[in-house]
Amino acid sequence: MSLLNSFEKQGNFLFKYRGQFPLILFLIALPFMYYTDYTALQKNTASITLYCAYFISCVGFLIRFYTIGTTPRGTSGRNTKSQVAEELNTMGIYSLIRHPLYLGNYLIWLGISISTFNLYFVVILSLLFWIYYERIMFAEERFLERKFGEKYTLWSNSISAFFPTSLNFKKSRVPFSFVSILRREYSSVLSAVIGFIYIQFFRNYFSFDLFYLENNSLYFLATIIFIVVILRTLKNYTKILNEMGRS
Repeated sequence: MSLLNSFEKQGNFLFKYRGQFPLILFLIALPFMYYTDYTALQKNTASITLYCAYFISCVGFLIRFYTIGTTPRGTSGRNTKSQVAEELNTMGIYSLIRHPLYLGNYLIWLGISISTFNLYFVVILSLLFWIYYERIMFAEERFLERKFGEKYTLWSNSISAFFPTSLNFKKSRVPFSFVSILRREYSSVLSAVIGFIYIQFFRNYFSFDLFYLENNSLYFLATIIFIVVILRTLKNYTKILNEMGRS
């Protein structure tokens, strides 16, 4: 098997199971946290670091929200069985980068990794993300190249894959939809909140040898779960969140 075909096969496999990537990070984080000396952290430094972590993750969500909220049906979906693209999306945030959802994912998990206060883990996460998602992006782009041909080639040659290199923004032809975010992004938000609380839980244990969470964190988690249950119920059992022309 050629290297190109091998990369594509690996990418398609990882694409199917990309939702399990956070579980890998959760397991890897523990040994790094175990060897982190949390007693040496100053309170002000720790607070500033956490605020930075939350901010970076929020930026990641803003990228995801804008992408999901301005894309038509058949693009930027949550499909896992195979690649799907009814049309080539080149407007909106796709006029700046080719993989905005993965950039959003990286920033979200970068923020979570920063909350461990372990620089080595931040670097390891970045390397794993690069290796993991590079193959997924490669497989996606091979699929799009075969489906859209020269149109895709011309667009991809002028647009950066991950980080914007120009500000030649072209407004999306699809109006922004907050309903799309409510319908599609509640699981991502819950996953990130669980990630931060998971790190906080074990950070407290390794700091004080106690299993506990602050009340504010528990209240916040309970609120998010409550909202997710409502949104999931509305999505599965009503038509309130349905939209024409949206995935």
